[in-house]
Amino acid sequence: MTRSYERLKRCFESIEGRIPFRPKAALVLGSGLGEYAEHIQVDATLEYRDIADFPVSTVSGHRGRFVFGHIGTVPVVMMQGRIHYYEGYSMEDVVLPIRLMHRMGADLLFLTNASGSVNPEFQAGDFMLITDHIMNFVPSPLIGQNEEALGCRFPDMSEIYSRELRESVKRIARELGIPLREGVYIQTSGPNFETPAEVRMCRVLGADAVGMSTACEAVAARHMGMKICGISCISNLGAGLSPETLRDEDVRITAARVAPQFRRLVTALISRIGTSVHPGEEKRDG
Repeated sequence: MTRSYERLKRCFESIEGRIPFRPKAALVLGSGLGEYAEHIQVDATLEYRDIADFPVSTVSGHRGRFVFGHIGTVPVVMMQGRIHYYEGYSMEDVVLPIRLMHRMGADLLFLTNASGSVNPEFQAGDFMLITDHIMNFVPSPLIGQNEEALGCRFPDMSEIYSRELRESVKRIARELGIPLREGVYIQTSGPNFETPAEVRMCRVLGADAVGMSTACEAVAARHMGMKICGISCISNLGAGLSPETLRDEDVRITAARVAPQFRRLVTALISRIGTSVHPGEEKRDG
């Protein structure tokens, strides 16, 4: 048993008696989107600081807790505040919450984030369905001794964001009349925003949006056999694409503006997908 897997077991055992149900879906609420958790039926909450050997989010606006509740009839666990690599945590720390939610029982993962556009056709307030990602600028969360109880040594990433889920998202967005972009997300380390030259580089590499999270979480989830859906809220245009100076406040301002549409989309997605999609055979972690 690897050290990281022993740690995962300690975390789970320290809270097992406080988990109100076995969640079907896990939802990570990105920057500025955490208020979604206030609009569902909440059954229980669990502060990160109350979990044994668990990292604590240090970013302003990230509550730092798991929220257990129901979206429609689907039992879900939500991260109200994620852990970031730029906070100084190891990549093992960053993806530990994803592994823990899978250990709780979740087999569907919905990742959301606020990101900057590197595609000049995108505008602040757009939603972008993540079709693929680039993660070469931060370490893989799978570096180190592999734990076979979680997944194989060399997991396939050719369809990390489920095509089936993406088609469902597009169909539901059309039904709701919510415009939806599609594109490739690139993760950088942060915490600084990218320079104009780096934005141009990201575009040359094939990215449409850039952020400081999400891709590493998707890799860890795919390693465990989860089905993954990712949606970015475009909070700003990347440096050099507009004359505006980039500010962290832009994330909160844009997220607040599109929050009603975000709630409608996510609620419909999980209510329908969570009861209709059945992940393929996966290796369970016992």
